[in-house]
Amino acid sequence: MKLLYTVWCVFWLVLIFLLLFPGMYICLQREQWKPYAHWLNRLWGKLFFPMAGIRLEIEYRGQLDPKQAYVFCANHFSFLDIAVMGVIVEHYFAFVGKDDVKNIPLFGYMFRHLHIQVNRDSTQSRVSSLNRAIKTLAQGRSIVVFPEGGIRTKQPPQMHRPFMDGAFKMAIQQQVPIVPISLPINYKILPDKKPIRMHRYSMRAIVHEAIPTIGLTPQDVVSLRDKCFGVIDDELKRHHPSLK
Repeated sequence: MKLLYTVWCVFWLVLIFLLLFPGMYICLQREQWKPYAHWLNRLWGKLFFPMAGIRLEIEYRGQLDPKQAYVFCANHFSFLDIAVMGVIVEHYFAFVGKDDVKNIPLFGYMFRHLHIQVNRDSTQSRVSSLNRAIKTLAQGRSIVVFPEGGIRTKQPPQMHRPFMDGAFKMAIQQQVPIVPISLPINYKILPDKKPIRMHRYSMRAIVHEAIPTIGLTPQDVVSLRDKCFGVIDDELKRHHPSLK
């Protein structure tokens, strides 16, 4: 039954993307059209989860300014997190993600033209992606980052630590708030292990209050990083008492 459910989910994931891709492709041809490509990308997730029978439970604990750019930081235990962030983050944003996705047909094209790719094994690539993210924030567009640096933990829901500094450097550089996001259930829906199998759980996300960075300097990167980690970790512990 899990195999059949996985096939069902993959079918809808691919079909919806293929139906929306022509519109995405057109909107990616001009910079001023890219927000519409982003909207179609979000629509992909919004249509997929109901078809997969996954109920979304999203809790927003703070009031976010729709005109303000933010750096959104979430824990990362599952590849499902990428689709989830597109649904729960209502701002126009760019992902900072691994450049491996460029090899995925069609999806790689969309990601390459809409988001920021990084090869974390290359110092030059990390510096370049950080500079691009800072420029993106300066233009008023938000950034979404998984500050663990990928799916690195071996024992979800325990996060890999420490977080990488990039998200916090860019937030301080541009004096924009950090928004922690806790995703406590996704690793149960789509575990990061083989064979790939989807499981039916309600997806839960907690979008925490923004952490201001006004007045912070590069010397505050570590304290800001640890504060964000603590907010997400405390929420994970509330959902999984075994972590305490």
